[in-house]
Amino acid sequence: MGQTSVCPIIHFMRESEKVMFEIYREASYNRRYKVVYFTELNEHNKESEINRAMAGDHFFDGFLNGGRKEEAKAIIDRMLLRLNSGEQAQPDDLERELSGYLA
Repeated sequence: MGQTSVCPIIHFMRESEKVMFEIYREASYNRRYKVVYFTELNEHNKESEINRAMAGDHFFDGFLNGGRKEEAKAIIDRMLLRLNSGEQAQPDDLERELSGYLA
């Protein structure tokens, strides 16, 4: 019975480890694909980063599992390189690659 009181705390800790992100294509002249990790923004860059993402064209968004976020970010970085070099890829492609990392 004592374990049930611990579960909400563990659940909350897991929820707070999630990283909310969005991949978007810039609305500006160069039209590069970028990612913003919303839950990692600070007060100095929060407003400008959110405004850039909102002005761009949405590609993919979700929540990364905090325990393996660095591996997931590496996958996202590789996808951005591919997209920005002109390779055609769909959001479904990225979703498959991130399948074990999404929360």
